[in-house]
Amino acid sequence: MSDQPVLPAMIRSERLRLVLMTPADAADMRAGRHQDRWHPDYPRPDDVDAAGMLRAGDSWGPRHVVLGVQAVGSIGCYGPPVDGETEVGYGLVEAARGAGVATEALRALAAEVDGVGVRLRAAVEPHNRASMRVLAKCGFTQLRGSDEDGNLVMARPQP
Repeated sequence: MSDQPVLPAMIRSERLRLVLMTPADAADMRAGRHQDRWHPDYPRPDDVDAAGMLRAGDSWGPRHVVLGVQAVGSIGCYGPPVDGETEVGYGLVEAARGAGVATEALRALAAEVDGVGVRLRAAVEPHNRASMRVLAKCGFTQLRGSDEDGNLVMARPQP
């Protein structure tokens, strides 16, 4: 991974902190242990799946989306970039949805990714209108068709 661009361990926006998950966090998530700094509904099953992708020292991996003092979701890439591109995924607990948190988190991550010259793509279920809106607001304007699961694949052009 030494030849890969590196993202900061902490990414900040106006309201959020995107904090890299630690191996201890991932172990707690997979074991069903809850930390006080997590929203009561966090982690969701998708967050636990994301924690399973954690690789120590990989700045492209899963991050907690922290609003105030509680993690309310996760965001991260499915690994370091390959050929200048990587896929991003994100999700929030129900209580954090509808307030622009996902958009703000994705914009903050995208700004850092843009800064190291990497393109982001995302796969989204065609009926997930909320996620489609988040992607549109964050500049994912290139439709690449669908993946093997029937999800739409969207990409964000480099600035």
